[in-house]
Amino acid sequence: MMLFFILSLWILTTTTLAIPPPPPIQCTTGTTGCTLHNSYGLWGDRKDCFAPQVIYPTTQDQLLLIVANATKYKLKLKVVSKFSHTIPKFACPAAGASSVLVSTEKYNSNIDVDVDGLVVTADSGVGLRDLINKVEEAGLSLVTAPYWEGVSVGGLISTGAHGSSWWGKGGAVHDHVVAIDMIVPAIQTQGFAKIVHLDATNDQLFNAAKVSLGTLGIISKVTLSLEKGFKRSITFNFTDDTGIEDAFINHAKAHEFGDITWYPSKHTAVYRHDDRVPLTTKGEGTNDFLGFQSNLIAVSKSTRATEKALEKAKNVKGKCAMASSFIGYKKLVANGLKNNLIFTGYPVIGRQGKMQTSGSCLYSPSIDIASACAWDPRINGLSFYESTAIFPADKFKDFIRDVKRLRDLNPNNFCGVDIYNGLLIRFIKASNAYLGQPTDSVVVDFNYYRADSGTSPRLNQDVMEEVEQMAFLKYDARPHWAKNRKVAFSKVGKKYKSFNRFMEAKMKIDPNNIFSSGWSDELLFGNKGLDYDGCGLEGECVCSEPRHCSPKDGYFCESGLVYKEARVCRYSQSSLS
Repeated sequence: MMLFFILSLWILTTTTLAIPPPPPIQCTTGTTGCTLHNSYGLWGDRKDCFAPQVIYPTTQDQLLLIVANATKYKLKLKVVSKFSHTIPKFACPAAGASSVLVSTEKYNSNIDVDVDGLVVTADSGVGLRDLINKVEEAGLSLVTAPYWEGVSVGGLISTGAHGSSWWGKGGAVHDHVVAIDMIVPAIQTQGFAKIVHLDATNDQLFNAAKVSLGTLGIISKVTLSLEKGFKRSITFNFTDDTGIEDAFINHAKAHEFGDITWYPSKHTAVYRHDDRVPLTTKGEGTNDFLGFQSNLIAVSKSTRATEKALEKAKNVKGKCAMASSFIGYKKLVANGLKNNLIFTGYPVIGRQGKMQTSGSCLYSPSIDIASACAWDPRINGLSFYESTAIFPADKFKDFIRDVKRLRDLNPNNFCGVDIYNGLLIRFIKASNAYLGQPTDSVVVDFNYYRADSGTSPRLNQDVMEEVEQMAFLKYDARPHWAKNRKVAFSKVGKKYKSFNRFMEAKMKIDPNNIFSSGWSDELLFGNKGLDYDGCGLEGECVCSEPRHCSPKDGYFCESGLVYKEARVCRYSQSSLS
């Protein structure tokens, strides 16, 4: 029944137009200041981000003037893109009336493709899809991109966005950056601001700027390397997960853009065989990833309501039925790959620009209010956490073995994560960027249910917390800068061998911390935030006493089942009674 329901949804949504996502900055008439949201409409701490003043520059000269005024009058600046598709609050301005939020939404008019030089230079506010389309029109291809295209050029390199590859320059977009123009504070005789051009000739500042978290200055232009246009051929191989802890390295070496999706509760691994092929290869396929397509609002609300009801009833088997239906449907439609208008069989072959990234729910014209991105905060649809851990390749095998041990205690406890995307395994090459990956690395993403209230525990909450703590505490995995709950960033500076060099560059470029805020200071300078009742439920702390969980609901702080040093919020009926 569930599979038929989803199939009906797919047939409908392939012909239904959708409302685009809301702007991240909301200003109410008659009030002072505005509120900044991320694309999910909900920050990690569930607290609003207030912006006393918002500026929408359209030119580099205007950016220069903004930084000059901030330097002269000792203001605080933060930059946000049109999309604001990030979970941590790096874009949130410092508290107080002296803060200014700069949006690059309208700073997006210039995309210059140098065909002979095999590079493209774009304003930082340019959207990834616009950039890719312009490059492909010139007969060239951008080699890597994140899987979600709802990001800006400046935002995606600032946060270390990536695809999947250990080949060539690797899967991280910032490792394909050739040059960056950045507006930074300056002394009075230089007009209080200046444009610095950074490239490989000034390694220290360039390697700091490639992943800068918006804490150095305002990126104005980015130059990326390109290659001659090519196509990709993709096949998804659904198989048993036996030996996945040994197979991942060979898979990454064998396929230029390969990844693996692991559904632990179903003992299933999906190996993505993804390689470039010549432009002359027959095929005009597209990657329209199922999770990034428009969904009927009624169906998104119904799916959310179903999962909420299962959570409330502690119905694990119901969640497993949902997971089975969703995985079955993904297999049926190749998770959104289309040979033409629909999926008709493997391999799916198409141009790089149509295969490397997706996000069709972003662009539907707002002439029909029946459908939207499934997580659009206005529709009460999906709400979830997204944890992303980045492992040195030599530690990943042991992590997988630990997760298997935890899974084997009760596979049904992993059905909640398999409702979403299971564990998505990707690959990033070692980088010279100070906040890039210091070694060849394996990235694991997993999404899971988030309650409507920060005080509401989740079904099998302890399982995902144990996996999270295994990753970040036992195996010292590094967090993705644009994702994760707060606990993932604990002692993050110690996990990067060049972290101190980044901080030295920051103090050199922005000695007065104009581009800092309370959140970024807590992260970069190790300032400790306060714990509070229930902080363990939202990943704002690792629980150390019962009040960090929810004793009244039967959730207490206990040790992990496999990783004994973990401290997780676990439901205990006996403790409640």
